[in-house]
Amino acid sequence: MSNIERVKCLIIGSGPAGYTAAIYAARANMAPVLYQGMQPGGQLTTTNEVENFPGYPEGVTGPEMMMQLQAQAQRFGADIRDGWVTKAELTGEVKKVWVNETTEVHADTVIISTGATAKYLGLPSEQHYLSLGGGVSACAVCDGFFYRNQEVVIVGAGDSACEEAHYLSKLCKKVTMLVRSDKFRSSRIMEERVRNTENIEILMNTSTEEVLGDGNVVSGIRVKDNVTGELRDIEATGFFVAIGHKPNTDIFKGELEMDETGYLITQGKTSKTNVEGVFACGDVQDKDYRQAITAAGSGCIAALDAERYLASK
Repeated sequence: MSNIERVKCLIIGSGPAGYTAAIYAARANMAPVLYQGMQPGGQLTTTNEVENFPGYPEGVTGPEMMMQLQAQAQRFGADIRDGWVTKAELTGEVKKVWVNETTEVHADTVIISTGATAKYLGLPSEQHYLSLGGGVSACAVCDGFFYRNQEVVIVGAGDSACEEAHYLSKLCKKVTMLVRSDKFRSSRIMEERVRNTENIEILMNTSTEEVLGDGNVVSGIRVKDNVTGELRDIEATGFFVAIGHKPNTDIFKGELEMDETGYLITQGKTSKTNVEGVFACGDVQDKDYRQAITAAGSGCIAALDAERYLASK
């Protein structure tokens, strides 16, 4: 290995969790080094408007907010770097990670904020409108407000899909829910909740064929009846995908304790993982809330936990 570096606090991943951890760690004189990962700024860099983060009465774009958080961390001395971790050995007293397969970093503490990636259907039309920052979303709580009093479509059949459909029903004129098979994957109580909501229409055995629009904004969804093969178009201004998230934890398998879906498990209200000196924050360990503000709060917790760990040593 061509280069070995020793640091007090290594932060893996950016976004609201990573940058907030960097702010707190830098202010505590921990000289944090943060590697931004494959998507600097995290999922919020794909969000056009953020209106629910405290302190922005007029709203802010996701990329702008991430640039501000990064600048704030750098103001206090955080070392923000491009690059991503490709290998990790965390169980020893000195935590070892490899960055871009060229740099070996030995850290006294590691804060993991690698986030989770929303799953999409992979349709070209879906990806087109997603890239424009409007019309396609994987977060009803984040973006539902922009579709108030409009008609939207949501795809998914699990508890999260039911929860998001119910949330949208409070804002939107009509919610059409697409379930690919002949049954829900959710709990019975969540299924009953959406079935009993007046402005939610459920289409079973229905899959998405195409997101329709004029190239700039979404105007409808083309769906297919999986039993008859019939195609039909549904008018909608928004398309919500609720088929799950994948936590970005593959490189930590065998090193850190995870649940059955790959989310890192933290102890109680802390950010502590099962390995001493390793902490996790943000969407990489939170599959329930997944909000910028909760990620930022957990980043603060992780930095405080790391600071106390170092003080105890």
